[in-house]
Amino acid sequence: MNAPRRPSLSQPGLLFMDMDSTLIECECIDEIADFLGIKPQIAAITERAMRGDLDFAASLTERVQLLAGLEASVLDRVYEERIRLTEGAETLIRTLKQHGWKVGLVSGGFTWFTDRLAARLHLDYARANVLEIRDGRLTGNVLGDIVDAETKRRCLLEQAELFGIPMRQTVAIGDGANDLPMILSAGLGIAYRAKPRVAEAAPVAIHDGGLDQVLKLLECERADASPT
Repeated sequence: MNAPRRPSLSQPGLLFMDMDSTLIECECIDEIADFLGIKPQIAAITERAMRGDLDFAASLTERVQLLAGLEASVLDRVYEERIRLTEGAETLIRTLKQHGWKVGLVSGGFTWFTDRLAARLHLDYARANVLEIRDGRLTGNVLGDIVDAETKRRCLLEQAELFGIPMRQTVAIGDGANDLPMILSAGLGIAYRAKPRVAEAAPVAIHDGGLDQVLKLLECERADASPT
């Protein structure tokens, strides 16, 4: 029996990726917490959630509540001072765009950061959680439904249909347990520098190097395709 074909750069496709510890090197909520002096406390919860030891939505609610009262201007400082794109991210996105692909960002993090990254990188889609801000300060609440594992999976399916892209031409990349349903639903699911449970379950795991390594997987399919 032949193995399923991977997505190819030779035709349009859709790539969805996680933000924290995937597109960017840090976990935004941990860096926000650092300005309150509670980074270790928040980071420990984040780590357990990403491993799949905690319910993601409940753990996010708990972490955001601990941020109540923080000045919203801190979010700008986190974006400017703490956020760094993962090695190879810009090359990956630029190359996919040149081949007619759509690229989206779907995150359990916050729109404050995804919106800015989407504009900077000219992404086609972005979805994340909305922090409630009143009188210039975080209230400790998230507005609307929390973007969890099922939301990520559903966004991939919905946007593929909207863009008219077959699922075999989709790629999903993430590192945490909340990325796994999306990873397993894509034509090519990739665990990137992921937690052990995610790396073991994903069809492909990248442990080292930059995000542009994803292109090698797609170029391989194009190079190995049988001539018509």
